[in-house]
Amino acid sequence: QVQLVESGGGLVQAGGSLRLSCAASGRTFSRDGMGWFRQAPGKEREFVASITGSGILTNYAEFVKGRFTISRDNAKNTVYLQMNSLKPEDTAVYFCGMGPSTSRDERRYDYWGQGTQVTVSS
Repeated sequence: QVQLVESGGGLVQAGGSLRLSCAASGRTFSRDGMGWFRQAPGKEREFVASITGSGILTNYAEFVKGRFTISRDNAKNTVYLQMNSLKPEDTAVYFCGMGPSTSRDERRYDYWGQGTQVTVSS
């Protein structure tokens, strides 16, 4: 059974940085695509970034391009989201997902973590 656990969220001022981590267990991590999604109060979950099993190919939502970087360490079964130049509108619960592809569609992901809260103050 697959388990995903996010960590690294917190409270930061606008312009600050955070690095989120997602630790995976239960299957061969390097064979799975991973994605980060976020959900703000009253809004639907939205795509943030994704990465292939090898870590070679990545994809980003337009609103985070140039500010966020997704990466993975297959030896540690962990995927990361480095977030720089944070804005108040980045405030949300951030979730990681695992699936056979790196789609922007959340329905393509088979497993999800419980999320970690990111709050950005102005």
